[in-house]
Amino acid sequence: MTTEGIEGVYLETHNWGKAAIFFQGLGFELEFATDHGSGQLRNGGGPYLFIAEIPEDREPQVQLLLKVADADAFRPDPAVEVVTPFEDTHYGTREMTVRDPDGRVWSIQAPTKG
Repeated sequence: MTTEGIEGVYLETHNWGKAAIFFQGLGFELEFATDHGSGQLRNGGGPYLFIAEIPEDREPQVQLLLKVADADAFRPDPAVEVVTPFEDTHYGTREMTVRDPDGRVWSIQAPTKG
C-alpha cells in the first residue's frame, strides 16, 4: 500500500485570527475553530488547512500531511526513515512521521480503527 496524496497542510501562526481571515479572503471556508487558537479551513474538495497558533518565541512551521487508508496495511519502503510509528492522536486519526533525505519530517495520517 502506498500513500494517497496530500491529506492536508498544517500551518503554524503567531495570530490565529489574522491567519483565518487571510485564508478566508482567498476563498477558504472555516470548517471548525477550537477554543485554543486553532481551526480547520478548506477550499472546495482539496486538502484541508489546519492552522494552529504558537508562542511568539517559536518560528512558525508548515508541514504537508500525506494520507493512507489503513495504517496497519501501510509499509513504507526500507529506504524511508520512520521517525515515529503510527500512534493514535487526540484529534481522531493515527499518525506516523518519516524523514526525507534532506531532513524534513513528514506526517502520514490514517483513520483510526473503526
